[in-house]
Amino acid sequence: MSEPIKRILVGLGTSRTAASVTAHAIDIAKPRGAELVGLAVTDPVRLEWTGPRPIGVGVEEQTAELRKSRYERAQADIASARETFSTRCRAAGVAHRVDEETGDPFDVAEDLVRYHDMCVFGLRGLFEHGVVPEPVDALERLVSAGVRPVLAVAEEFRPIKRVLVAYSGSIESAKTFKHFVQSGLFGDAAVRIVHFGHDAPTARRRLEKSAGYFAAHGRAVDTDHCGGDAARELVPYAERWQADLIVAGNRAKNLLLRTLFGAPA
Repeated sequence: MSEPIKRILVGLGTSRTAASVTAHAIDIAKPRGAELVGLAVTDPVRLEWTGPRPIGVGVEEQTAELRKSRYERAQADIASARETFSTRCRAAGVAHRVDEETGDPFDVAEDLVRYHDMCVFGLRGLFEHGVVPEPVDALERLVSAGVRPVLAVAEEFRPIKRVLVAYSGSIESAKTFKHFVQSGLFGDAAVRIVHFGHDAPTARRRLEKSAGYFAAHGRAVDTDHCGGDAARELVPYAERWQADLIVAGNRAKNLLLRTLFGAPA
């Protein structure tokens, strides 16, 4: 039996990513009758931080203007992302609402994920709306904090037709592919399970058992063993196979951030 997906948290990070994130979320929500919750977070601390400023006449006024400009730009971008989200959800006939929050985006997301079945975020520009630079590990921090399952998408929408499952043999890796199977996501996509490493007998055994799990749930897959190291070989392998999505566990969270939607992140 598939795990029901009825509430999906959608990160409305920037107006640039809103269309892609919303389109992917709608594709998941519509056949399941799920509700989409668009999350827009404003972080005043990051927007107000201007770094060291020189002492002098007019500096305070300039700093105040900079802060005001940042806040206004962030609010305008949120409004644009919100409109894209709402318009597309209405057109698709998908139940939706927008949750606007203020505070640390990681704390907000970590709290809200408890009440949603999955999350859809952009690979870049999670919450700062293109106004101030985000930490390069923004998505990794969310995953490390337990915000998962996460579907991380690129700015340009592309249907998911080829799914690469990276299976290391770890418990976390197995839990991830089991959730993917049980969720019923991308049921029409071609799926390949790949195992990396130099131990061929172990790889063969793990691939056979994982393929058997997919088969038990009615999902046809093919398998492959790559003798290299996953940290170096996974993304190039996915590019060669033209994967649209990589399914990877939390132990491979750095690789998860390189999820492919047409081009490497």
